Amino acid sequence: MTLDDYNSFCASLPATSHVVQWGGAHVWKVGAKVFAIGGWDRGQQLFVTFKCSDIAYDVLKEQPGLRPAPYLASRGMTWIQRRTSQSMDDAALKDYLRESHRLIALKLTKQARKELGLAAS
Repeated sequence: MTLDDYNSFCASLPATSHVVQWGGAHVWKVGAKVFAIGGWDRGQQLFVTFKCSDIAYDVLKEQPGLRPAPYLASRGMTWIQRRTSQSMDDAALKDYLRESHRLIALKLTKQARKELGLAAS
Protein backbone atom coordinates (compact mmCIF):
# COMPACT_ATOMS: atom_id res chain seq x y z
CA MET A 1 0.00 0.00 0.00
CA THR A 2 1.34 3.40 -0.91
CA LEU A 3 0.79 6.55 1.12
CA ASP A 4 -1.62 7.79 -1.56
CA ASP A 5 -3.58 4.51 -1.37
CA TYR A 6 -3.72 4.75 2.43
CA ASN A 7 -4.86 8.38 2.39
CA SER A 8 -7.44 7.77 -0.36
CA PHE A 9 -8.92 4.81 1.46
CA CYS A 10 -9.15 6.59 4.81
CA ALA A 11 -10.68 9.63 3.09
CA SER A 12 -13.39 7.36 1.65
CA LEU A 13 -14.66 6.45 5.12
CA PRO A 14 -17.49 8.58 6.54
CA ALA A 15 -16.88 11.71 8.62
CA THR A 16 -13.09 11.56 8.52
CA SER A 17 -10.47 14.26 8.76
CA HIS A 18 -6.75 14.20 8.03
CA VAL A 19 -3.83 15.94 9.67
CA VAL A 20 -0.06 15.55 9.37
CA GLN A 21 1.46 15.61 12.84
CA TRP A 22 3.89 13.79 15.13
CA GLY A 23 6.91 14.16 12.88
CA GLY A 24 5.16 13.72 9.55
CA ALA A 25 2.66 10.97 10.38
CA HIS A 26 -0.56 10.98 8.35
CA VAL A 27 -3.21 10.81 11.05
CA TRP A 28 -6.85 10.06 10.26
CA LYS A 29 -9.64 10.86 12.68
CA VAL A 30 -13.35 10.28 12.97
CA GLY A 31 -14.85 13.08 14.98
CA ALA A 32 -11.82 14.23 16.94
CA LYS A 33 -10.55 10.70 17.66
CA VAL A 34 -7.67 8.98 15.88
CA PHE A 35 -8.46 5.72 14.06
CA ALA A 36 -5.38 5.34 11.82
CA ILE A 37 -1.79 6.53 11.68
CA GLY A 38 0.48 6.17 8.64
CA GLY A 39 4.19 6.79 8.93
CA TRP A 40 7.59 5.49 7.89
CA ASP A 41 10.50 3.55 9.20
CA ARG A 42 13.43 5.79 8.29
CA GLY A 43 11.46 7.11 5.32
CA GLN A 44 11.33 3.82 3.40
CA GLN A 45 8.45 1.51 4.35
CA LEU A 46 4.91 2.77 5.08
CA PHE A 47 3.77 1.57 8.50
CA VAL A 48 0.05 1.71 9.28
CA THR A 49 -1.25 1.70 12.84
CA PHE A 50 -4.88 0.97 13.72
CA LYS A 51 -7.21 0.07 16.60
CA CYS A 52 -8.60 -3.46 16.75
CA SER A 53 -10.68 -5.69 19.01
CA ASP A 54 -9.09 -7.51 21.94
CA ILE A 55 -9.33 -10.85 20.13
CA ALA A 56 -7.82 -9.50 16.90
CA TYR A 57 -5.04 -7.85 18.90
CA ASP A 58 -4.14 -11.15 20.59
CA VAL A 59 -3.90 -12.89 17.21
CA LEU A 60 -2.27 -10.11 15.17
CA LYS A 61 0.47 -9.15 17.63
CA GLU A 62 2.17 -12.52 17.02
CA GLN A 63 2.07 -12.41 13.19
CA PRO A 64 5.15 -11.65 11.06
CA GLY A 65 5.16 -8.08 9.78
CA LEU A 66 2.82 -6.91 12.56
CA ARG A 67 3.50 -5.73 16.10
CA PRO A 68 1.80 -4.04 19.02
CA ALA A 69 1.81 -0.35 18.15
CA PRO A 70 4.63 1.55 19.82
CA TYR A 71 3.45 3.92 22.54
CA LEU A 72 -0.23 2.95 22.26
CA ALA A 73 0.01 -0.76 23.06
CA SER A 74 2.45 -0.13 25.90
CA ARG A 75 -0.36 1.83 27.57
CA GLY A 76 -2.76 -1.09 27.42
CA MET A 77 -4.53 -0.05 24.21
CA THR A 78 -5.28 -2.60 21.49
CA TRP A 79 -3.50 -0.99 18.55
CA ILE A 80 -1.49 -2.90 15.94
CA GLN A 81 1.13 -1.60 13.55
CA ARG A 82 1.49 -3.25 10.13
CA ARG A 83 5.13 -2.96 9.11
CA THR A 84 5.03 -5.28 6.09
CA SER A 85 2.38 -7.11 4.09
CA GLN A 86 3.87 -10.49 5.06
CA SER A 87 0.86 -11.55 7.16
CA MET A 88 -1.70 -8.93 6.12
CA ASP A 89 -2.28 -7.96 2.51
CA ASP A 90 -3.71 -4.59 1.51
CA ALA A 91 -7.28 -5.91 1.27
CA ALA A 92 -7.11 -7.20 4.85
CA LEU A 93 -5.52 -3.95 6.00
CA LYS A 94 -8.45 -2.03 4.51
CA ASP A 95 -10.84 -4.29 6.42
CA TYR A 96 -8.97 -3.55 9.66
CA LEU A 97 -8.93 0.19 8.93
CA ARG A 98 -12.69 0.05 8.32
CA GLU A 99 -13.12 -1.77 11.64
CA SER A 100 -10.84 0.69 13.44
CA HIS A 101 -12.98 3.53 12.12
CA ARG A 102 -16.11 1.76 13.41
CA LEU A 103 -14.60 1.03 16.85
CA ILE A 104 -13.46 4.61 17.30
CA ALA A 105 -16.75 6.06 16.04
CA LEU A 106 -18.54 3.99 18.70
CA LYS A 107 -16.54 5.87 21.35
CA LEU A 108 -18.07 9.16 20.24
CA THR A 109 -21.18 10.37 22.00
CA LYS A 110 -24.53 9.58 20.40
CA GLN A 111 -24.93 13.29 19.71
CA ALA A 112 -21.53 13.51 17.99
CA ARG A 113 -22.30 10.44 15.86
CA LYS A 114 -25.64 11.97 14.88
CA GLU A 115 -24.00 15.30 13.97
CA LEU A 116 -21.43 13.46 11.85
CA GLY A 117 -24.12 11.42 10.09
CA LEU A 118 -22.86 8.13 11.50
CA ALA A 119 -25.12 5.23 12.39
CA ALA A 120 -26.22 5.15 16.04
CA SER A 121 -25.02 1.56 16.55
